[in-house]
Amino acid sequence: MILILLFPLISFLISNFFGRFLGKGACFIAVLKTFSSFLFSCIFAYKIIFLGLTYKVILSPWINSDFIHINWSFQFDTLSIVMLLIITFISTIVHLYSLEYMEYDPHLIRFMSYLSLFTFFMLILVTGDNFLQMFVGWEGVGLSSYLLINFWFTRIQANKAAIKAMLVNRVGDFCILLALFLMIFVFNSLEYDIIFGIIPNSLNLGLNLNIHFFSYIDLITILIFLGCMGKSAQLGLHTWLPDAMEGPTPVSALIHAATMVTAGVFLIVRSSFLFEMSSTSLCFILVIGSLTTFFSSTVGLFQNDIKKIIAYSTCSQLGYMIFACGLSSYDVAMFHLSNHAFFKALLFLGAGSIIHAMNDEQDLRKYGGLKNLLPFSYSIFLIGSLALMGIPFLSGFYSKDTILEIAYSKCNNFSHFAYLLGTLSVFSTAYYSVRLLCLVFLNKPNGSRQIILDAHEPSYNMSFSLFILFVFSVFVGFFTKDLFIGFGSPFWRNSIFIIPSNYAIVDIEFISLLPKLLPLLLTFLGAISAFLVYVYFSDVLFKLKNTKFFNTSYNFFNRKWYFDRLYNQLFSQIIFDSSFFFFYKDVDRGLIEQFGPFGLVNLFISLSNNIKTFDKGKFFHYQVFLFFFVFSIFILLVLFYSFSNFIDVFLLLCLCNFFSIYSKH
Repeated sequence: MILILLFPLISFLISNFFGRFLGKGACFIAVLKTFSSFLFSCIFAYKIIFLGLTYKVILSPWINSDFIHINWSFQFDTLSIVMLLIITFISTIVHLYSLEYMEYDPHLIRFMSYLSLFTFFMLILVTGDNFLQMFVGWEGVGLSSYLLINFWFTRIQANKAAIKAMLVNRVGDFCILLALFLMIFVFNSLEYDIIFGIIPNSLNLGLNLNIHFFSYIDLITILIFLGCMGKSAQLGLHTWLPDAMEGPTPVSALIHAATMVTAGVFLIVRSSFLFEMSSTSLCFILVIGSLTTFFSSTVGLFQNDIKKIIAYSTCSQLGYMIFACGLSSYDVAMFHLSNHAFFKALLFLGAGSIIHAMNDEQDLRKYGGLKNLLPFSYSIFLIGSLALMGIPFLSGFYSKDTILEIAYSKCNNFSHFAYLLGTLSVFSTAYYSVRLLCLVFLNKPNGSRQIILDAHEPSYNMSFSLFILFVFSVFVGFFTKDLFIGFGSPFWRNSIFIIPSNYAIVDIEFISLLPKLLPLLLTFLGAISAFLVYVYFSDVLFKLKNTKFFNTSYNFFNRKWYFDRLYNQLFSQIIFDSSFFFFYKDVDRGLIEQFGPFGLVNLFISLSNNIKTFDKGKFFHYQVFLFFFVFSIFILLVLFYSFSNFIDVFLLLCLCNFFSIYSKH
């Protein structure tokens, strides 16, 4: 069982230490090891899912300090095994795809080793049986993502994107650390089983301030969610994800499909025992998730980079998963996570094959006319886009519509707010998906003639990877719907906890027909609108672009609601200015240096110069000075011992220093 985790680690070590001797053999070993992890995951999936077993493996003690006892141990339950299957499968596909996509890169071995390291830390994250071990995988995934995004380190934009991803995620990671400290204070433990078992006894604990009572459970869950906002790119901490497209396309597929960005969703689902005890946190999650969905879908309407459009669609789909958790529908969130992994990997790898065919061109305005030149890629991209839109009988349809129906059936202001934004986002998703298809495949060619003529289908390895994802994107939602979210299904067992009053999967059968059909109608409306605008009425669109209103709206959405400008001009500039003018010039160069090294030196120099003036060479003067010196020392000692509780020696020195400086002026 531990071999599932060790295979990617062994692959990483072999590639790093022996890659120079094995050459491309190290890359094949990486693919083989990742595929072996997938096979072992399938074996244990049979035992856990169909035989109802749960495994807990303790390797060794880790931390033993007073009442804190933490082991290196791994928990294999239904939730863990679902994540293991998704991660190892997608990672195997990405490894295989990268063999051909990165074939001519001189650092292919290093790239494959980073992919294996990324996979290893993600497996650590989802299999740990305590929050601290989960946090090790959490930080390891952040480190690996930095290495992968910055893989082409000679590109300045890749450097900036990697640093931005690291810094934004540090904000969320700091909140996770605060949550861990608070758990130790409240529960005296970080183990899942212990914390989830004693939660009912801790509901009345909290900070009782004059204006409000803050429950520790509310504080812990909100801090956990703030950490998840960074990793899963929710509104406010989302800015790193589109810029992460500067890395190679297989990296984008691995980060967006099943690993890093879904870690936040996994942590919320794993902590469902905590979140179900905090209605405040659930409302907060619901609002942020729905706002993220709407924001990302509107920004995707006017992007021109093929990978950034798919990146914003990832943000939007993550918003659906998050606000499904806010509705206490953790099983539906995992169902959408599973479906999304396959069609999003298909979209990113399909985009990679198109970029590869078009000589690394990513601007949609330089594409067009590829339907007949790249029929296989067109078919792949069409299915991925239809699954993303939620067209019936494809994987995205079963999970996305279920989330919206549950939001409507909850019958409160927060859930109806989420339903409204989620339904509007459906229109935007369909619009930018069809827009992308039209600009890439259906419109007349707009790029270089030579590049268009040289466009070619992907190689065998890349095509095989895309075909496998194509099959899963079509059928996985249909075959797993009843297993994941079927009424009365015992699939999740004790890995997910939902209070019976919050279980709403039954209520969706009793809502009226219009709320059920509205998302589907808006999907078709958005798709038809985009098709008509970009195929038949492109001249009308050109005229609209010259109007002031449309130009202002275009700039607003194309520049991501000005979030980057807000952060750069407001927060970053204020921090830089205060750091220079106040902390550097006033505090460091002013206060500290005047009362520190320069001040002490000037004090002793001035004292020594003053004492030198009394040196007259007369014995009588020396006797008087000696008497006053001894008398002063005696008085000071008496005062010090009498008022030792009220005298701060450092403050006394500072005052003496101040008076010496003041006397010079």
